[in-house]
Amino acid sequence: MDLDVAQVRAFVCTAEELHFGRAAGTLAISQQALSKRIARLESLLGAELFQRGGNGVRLTEAGQRFLPPARQAVAAADAAVAAVSGKEHPLRVDVWGHLYAPMRMLARIAGRAGGLALGHGRDLPSVATALLHGDIDAALGRVHPPLPAGLAHRLVRLEPVDAVLSEDHPLAAEPALQPNQLRDSTLWAPGALDRLDFLHRFADRFGIQNTATSVNLGLAHFLGEVAGEPRSFSLVPADVPLPEIPGLRSVPLFDPTPLYAWSLVWCPGNEHPRLNGLAAACAEEAGRSRWLEYDPTCDWLPEPPTSDAGFGHE
Repeated sequence: MDLDVAQVRAFVCTAEELHFGRAAGTLAISQQALSKRIARLESLLGAELFQRGGNGVRLTEAGQRFLPPARQAVAAADAAVAAVSGKEHPLRVDVWGHLYAPMRMLARIAGRAGGLALGHGRDLPSVATALLHGDIDAALGRVHPPLPAGLAHRLVRLEPVDAVLSEDHPLAAEPALQPNQLRDSTLWAPGALDRLDFLHRFADRFGIQNTATSVNLGLAHFLGEVAGEPRSFSLVPADVPLPEIPGLRSVPLFDPTPLYAWSLVWCPGNEHPRLNGLAAACAEEAGRSRWLEYDPTCDWLPEPPTSDAGFGHE
């Protein structure tokens, strides 16, 4: 059986986006062309790879089994082309925490970091695996223990977090809120709370007893649910561009201000020549935009910042 790399690439991108429209945009093809590639691949394999329904797109069991070797096949094809062309492959950078729009930070430094090729990781474990396997060169997202052995990370941004809530919430008219004031509200989470480390730790620290979970179908859908629940709230980094949702309020938090920590992660053994440039661009932007300001007397972090491992190949 001969696999078509374009079809496999279409599958991998769709599997990681779990959204045909976004995957088509990433691949710069029409959604119709993407659907045809997936259909031809499913026909060749004799198995459905996706479930499509009212709850969005999900991988079937066959799709879940196919995804890891499919990623490797795409990476191998790209490496083969680069070997023949003699061209240095672009720095492969992945992100996670998609609901909080990490791409906006990469956009700030991409021009200074050289050519970047973006991946589609869904969470820290999947991105860590890709780093350790050499499928990507670096990644950006929130790091929390345990980080697998063999990886290093450096803090690049501490972003203040706002509360988002319905305009019918009893506290919606407040100009700012202390986290303790939300103790009697329901924390609305875009997935199981035990898999969402920041929200989980916030609830523990500030005594939030009531929680509710949703299905992550994107920021607009999630915030629409929050706006429809007068006793609920959630947390979103302050600089995330919010979609226009009727009935939604965003309120700053203070005393303490929660901070969402973004880190750059890499394998110290990676010898890509542009890796140091990416780290330098992150540090330059952090200095220019005051990304790393932290005052333990008025800010809150689940894990206070420590001196991260140095960046480089020595």
